[in-house]
Amino acid sequence: MSLRFEIQDLFSEASRRNASDIHISVNVPPIFRVDEQLRRIDHPPLSVEDVKMILSRLISDLQFKRFYSEKELDFSFNFPLGNGETIRFRGNCFFERGNIAIVLRLIPQEIRLIKNLLLPSQIQEVAKKRRGLFLVTGPSGHGKSTSLAAIIQEINLTRNCHIVTIEDPIEYMFTSVKSLIHQREIEVDAASFAEALKRTLRQDPDVIMIGEMRDLDTTRAAITAAETGHLVLSTLHTPDSSQSIDRILDIFPAYQQDQVKLQLANILIGVCSQQLIPLLEGGRIVATELMWAVPAVCNCIRERKIHGIKNIIQTGLDQGMHTMDQDLIRLVKEGKLPKDLAASYALERKEFNRMLYL
Repeated sequence: MSLRFEIQDLFSEASRRNASDIHISVNVPPIFRVDEQLRRIDHPPLSVEDVKMILSRLISDLQFKRFYSEKELDFSFNFPLGNGETIRFRGNCFFERGNIAIVLRLIPQEIRLIKNLLLPSQIQEVAKKRRGLFLVTGPSGHGKSTSLAAIIQEINLTRNCHIVTIEDPIEYMFTSVKSLIHQREIEVDAASFAEALKRTLRQDPDVIMIGEMRDLDTTRAAITAAETGHLVLSTLHTPDSSQSIDRILDIFPAYQQDQVKLQLANILIGVCSQQLIPLLEGGRIVATELMWAVPAVCNCIRERKIHGIKNIIQTGLDQGMHTMDQDLIRLVKEGKLPKDLAASYALERKEFNRMLYL
């Protein structure tokens, strides 16, 4: 059996098992991540040449040269399975102990809507906004890109907008419906996030989606874009709203933070922090914290009293807000999560246990 067909079989099996990731390493068989658990498949251990050959089938010669030069590479690709189905992947390859290793994230072809993801229905209001900054935050692998894609698709189906996405690499592939969508990939279509953002402001955008606000230049450009009348959507690897705001402010030099907190208070729409929790019967369910930039929150940002935001969220149910622990309690009371499992994902376990019995 040729390696090409082994790859095809491997990807087909990953899709069949609803794996979220595939790990390909030397001296071990391929490993799938299914519902947060790593599971080895019945396959012989891969040799150095096997892994090198697999990677050569997934990336271009130019990417291969860059990988050997920089020792790391992010990439994405579509792979046809031969039955009319195509799977899309986001990949990363790296060296460990001198050997190549590859991690592939499966990207669903279908872009699910906000209601299908069981996200808070209030998030649909974001798709109606004309300007401002909305963030989706949480750990890696917990659906941030999927939630952003759902908001973009909501806009695509309901508004006549020009949407520009800036990603590294491109994950979900959009088809323009009511909106016109242009997707730009770093190092393929643009040199950097910051440079792409600067140029995007000259491309008549209405909505700008930034894959991640990962550095000072990108964050500064995102704030500028939101200030100049655009809807900006992005992600951060932060567990809750308060830490998301602190992360943005702290990325700036100390002498600029007073100005930035005023800008952020003026442009912020809200923050949705999320976790995907594996269910005992299989599959995962989303738990969220949702914060809106109501006047009290904006005052906390202006005065750099970020610690006060949690209390505002906790008491803001009538304004469509809730903390992560409040949402976990909701899932327990609705019978969707067992108490012990929900408690293990609580941000403040003692507080979770106290609120559970109120």
